[in-house]
Amino acid sequence: MESVISFSALAAGIMIGLGALGAGVGIGILGSKFLEGLARQPELAGVLTPRMFLMLGLTDAVPIIAIAFAAFLMFANPFVGQYEDATENVVHEVSETDGG
Repeated sequence: MESVISFSALAAGIMIGLGALGAGVGIGILGSKFLEGLARQPELAGVLTPRMFLMLGLTDAVPIIAIAFAAFLMFANPFVGQYEDATENVVHEVSETDGG
C-alpha cells in the first residue's frame, strides 16, 4: 500500500513539474516572438496582442490540467482501490485453500 501511495505522489510531482516547465518554455517563446513581431511591425499591435493573450491562456491551461490530475491522484487515487481489491482477492483465495 505504501508503494502505491509513494509512486502516486512521485507521479503527481512529476506531472506538476513537467507541466510547469513546458508552460514556462512555451510562454517564454510566445513572449519573445510577440515582441519580435511588434518590433518588426508596430502597427500590428492591436491585432497581435489579443492573439498573444489567447495563446498565453491556452498554454497556461496545461499546468492547470496537470495540477487537477495530480490532485486527483493524491486525494481520490483509483490505484489504492485496485490494490485493496487485489489484496482482498488474494486473502480470499488463500482462506479458501486453507479450508477456512
